[in-house]
This record gives sequence, C-alpha cells and structure tokens, in this order.
Amino acid sequence: MASTNDPFQFQEFEEAGNLLEANRNATTITIEDDITKPEKQRQAAGFLSDRDDEDILASDDKTELLSGQKKSVPFWTFEYYQRLFDVETHHVKERIIGSVLPWPGKNFIHLYLRRNPDLYGPFWICTTLVFAIAISGNISNFLVHLGKPNYKYTPEFQKVTIAATAIFSYAWFVPLALWGFLLWRNNKIMNLVSYSFMEIVCVYGYSLSIYIPAVVLWILPYEWLRWCTIVVALCLSGSVLVMTFWPAVREDHPKVIIGIMSAIVVLNALLAVGCKTYFFSKPEKEPQVDNSVAREITKHPLRHEHLSFTKGSPVAL
Repeated sequence: MASTNDPFQFQEFEEAGNLLEANRNATTITIEDDITKPEKQRQAAGFLSDRDDEDILASDDKTELLSGQKKSVPFWTFEYYQRLFDVETHHVKERIIGSVLPWPGKNFIHLYLRRNPDLYGPFWICTTLVFAIAISGNISNFLVHLGKPNYKYTPEFQKVTIAATAIFSYAWFVPLALWGFLLWRNNKIMNLVSYSFMEIVCVYGYSLSIYIPAVVLWILPYEWLRWCTIVVALCLSGSVLVMTFWPAVREDHPKVIIGIMSAIVVLNALLAVGCKTYFFSKPEKEPQVDNSVAREITKHPLRHEHLSFTKGSPVAL
C-alpha cells in the first residue's frame, strides 16, 4: 500500500493566485522554450521569422484577391482604366530598368508586375518613342542635306502621325493577337501559364523603352552605328519578350513553340528596321566627276560648245 506522503505521487496544485496570496514574497520563474524565446526577441527587435513572412504574404494575397473581386468593374468604365494608371514611381522605375537590363531566366511579369500591371509606363514610353523618332528623323534629314546649295529645310510633321500609328499599333494589336492565341491554346492544353491582356500590353510597352536611347543615337549619320544600336536594342527587347512568354508555350507542341517565338522576334525586328529605314535617310554620296573630262573642257572650251539654229541654218562648232 502506497504511503500518503509519497513524493512521487501526483498532486493537484492550487491555482497560481492562491499560491501567491499565501506567499506574496515568493519569486516566480517562467520557463520558455529555447525556440520561442529567440522568436519573441526577433519580433521585439522588428524582425519576422520565415513562417511569419509566409503568413503575411499569404494573407496579402488573399486580401488582394478578395479586394480585386469586390472592386472588379467593367472594362468600359473609367474606374477600370483609372486603376491601371495608379502606380508608384519606384515601380515604374524598376520595370523600366528590368526591361533594359533583363536577367537570364527571369520572367518580367512574375518578377516586376506581380499581377499588378499598369498602363502609365507603357503609355508614356510609347509617346516618348513617337516624338523621339519624329524629332530625330527630322534632325537626321537636316544633317544629311546640310551644305547643299539647293536644299531648303522644311519640317516633316507627318512623321509624328506615321510614327504614332506604327508604335501604338504594335503596342496594342500585337498583344491583342498574342493574348487571343494564348487563350485559345490554353483551352486546349490546361497546364499552360495564362496571362491577362493588360499584362501582355504592359510587357510590350516596357520592352520598347530600350529603343528611345537607340533612336537618339540614330541622329548621327553613320550607318554602322545605327545598325549596331538596332542589334543591341533587338537583343535586349527580344530577350524580355521571349523569356516572359516562354513559360506560356513551353508545354505546347514544338511547331507551335517555334512559330510563336519566331513571330514575337520577327515583329519586333520589323518595327525597328522599318522605323530606321523610313524615318532616317541614308547619307548620300557626293557625285564623282571624271577629272580627265574636266581638264579637257578647261583646255578646249570651244570644242564643247554647240550653237544650234533652225533647220537649214549653219551650225557653228
């Protein structure tokens, strides 16, 4: 039979309040887990653990998703496009730098847009590119014909209209066709990555930012410099588009992959080469005069004068 004073026998302790009332001078010690204490210290110092970061990101995504569902408005309303122009300046700066200096293997949409596309950056990039092409083309044409006696400079304002038509058509109709094609393929192959129309427009708009400094360099009348800048701009702009849309087609048929990637690169190249060819005149070479003929005319000027009269009259040589 077990003793009633057995020290190993389970005993029910009184509540902490009663114990403290019985002995108010007693010292209480709180024993915390070794893992819990550093986490609280980090939280007190302003740092969050990895688990807290994941929870915050998950809650942010849920909040953003729920808010997007609540605030969804039709695309023909003013509020729909107002959201696309509500963007921070540092976001636009990051996206421009990301389009000019693309990282290998990085998706522009996932890295910079994060399901928050904007039209502010693409609109002003396209508008700046339009005026840069028109102004640089006029200056280049002036420098090419400068010094010719019969040349009179006249501004070519129609270049602004033509440049605007070409740039904005490329920035809107090409993404529209690509979005429709990807949507059609996504219905056939369910595991493809899908992008919204505004995300595709945003990528195409920011991919044109590299052409703005390239167009300014086209003012200089050197064909080798122009072609070098075209190649560099094509490589940077094309790499942004290819790396962005590669995840959306990599699970598709190989012929479809080759076709869509080739179309993206070719249309980008046609825009650059077409703008260079149409808006920037090739430097003209000065006509060369045969020196022997010039010397012959100088020595015997009378032999090369022909005085023609009416029929039946003598001709003087």
